[in-house]
This record gives sequence, structure tokens and C-alpha cells, in this order.
Amino acid sequence: MKVLSLNFFGDCNIGLFCKSCDSFCLINSAIPENIKKKVEDLLKVRVFKLSIAETELIGLFSAFNSNGILVPKIVSEKEVEILKNIGKEIGINFEILKTKYTAIGNLIICNDKGAVISKLLNKREKKIIEDCLGVEAVYSKIAGLNIPGSCGLATNKGCLLHRDATQEEIEIVQDFLKVEVGIGTVNFGSPFVSSGIISNSYGIIVGEKTTGAEIARIMEVFKV
Repeated sequence: MKVLSLNFFGDCNIGLFCKSCDSFCLINSAIPENIKKKVEDLLKVRVFKLSIAETELIGLFSAFNSNGILVPKIVSEKEVEILKNIGKEIGINFEILKTKYTAIGNLIICNDKGAVISKLLNKREKKIIEDCLGVEAVYSKIAGLNIPGSCGLATNKGCLLHRDATQEEIEIVQDFLKVEVGIGTVNFGSPFVSSGIISNSYGIIVGEKTTGAEIARIMEVFKV
């Protein structure tokens, strides 16, 4: 089985509470061990439990790939120590992105090949993102919105974007993330796909309201 349907505490917006890449996964600290084990087994990566910004909203307050982890300036000192230790343990970069826009998960789509970032971020912040993630980044809106991280989710096999993404936006994402790009929805019609999906190259977890047709489309895009 390479696709799993879940909710976290009755909430189908599972991407707010968990995020993965091909090397590791971060999940909120309140998730029961049996659910953590399901995530670990499906995605075939080590799963670390933690909070970010003293919340359970891991997906909202982080952006990462197999090279580095980015978090906002509102992280606590204890969380910084935990994240630094994770970085050292798996041999990746860790950086605090000191932008005034703290929901950085909404501002960045990335995989191990590239990043697409919000125009709300300045050139200095763009350079920090590139250095931490070890990739080239490009500015772009998705569906005309300055929140590409809400409107898209990428793995090293594919990228799913908001259903209203333009052809120009799709081509930019495709060029920089170096994967095929498709459009779709999750959780019975939500175009903000990152809120309802956790995925890497090995598996896909979707919010439990996601329909069969949506799952088929998500599997097609992510080639799982």
C-alpha cells in the first residue's frame, strides 16, 4: 500500500501537522505512536516528533528538503535545540528565516531539486533559503496568489498545484523543481493542496475527505 487516508484529531488538514521529504519527516508531538508508525512505514523515512512555534502546526511553520530545514523566528529556544540536534543527526542544514511572515510553509514549495518562493520574501531571504536548502529558488505566484506553499506540494517525482494555476506558473514550477507538474484538489475540492497531503517519493497520505477521483489524480502526479 502506497496511499493512506488519515485525519489527525478529527482534522483532515493533515498537511498542517506533518511534512515529509525523502530523508525524514516532521510530525506534531501530540500524534499517537501508532499513527506515527503508520506514517513511518508508508513514507519509509524516520519520523521526528516536535512542536514548532509552540504549536502543533509543523507544516505551517516549516519548509524543508533533504538538504535543510527552515523555520520562522518565532520558534522557541527549546525547539531550536531540538531542530539543531535533528540537523546534526541526519547531516543537514538548519536555519531560522527571520522574515516578518512567519507562516513560511505557506511561502515555499520545494523538493531536492529547487524551490518556488513567495514574492513577499526579499532577496536576502531568498539567498538564505537557497543556501539552507541547497537549491536554486525562483519567485512566483500560484493561481495569482503570493502563497505558493499553500497552493502546491512537491516531491522529487512530481508537483501538484492549485486548480487555478496558470500555464505560465506551471512552466516556472516545472523548470525550477525539475519534475512534471499537474493541477488538482484534495479533501473534496480544496485547491490548497498542501494542507491535505503528506508525500515523498515513497508514498502519499491524504486527508480522509479526499475522494477516489482526487486520490487517482494525486497518485498520477506524484507517480506513486
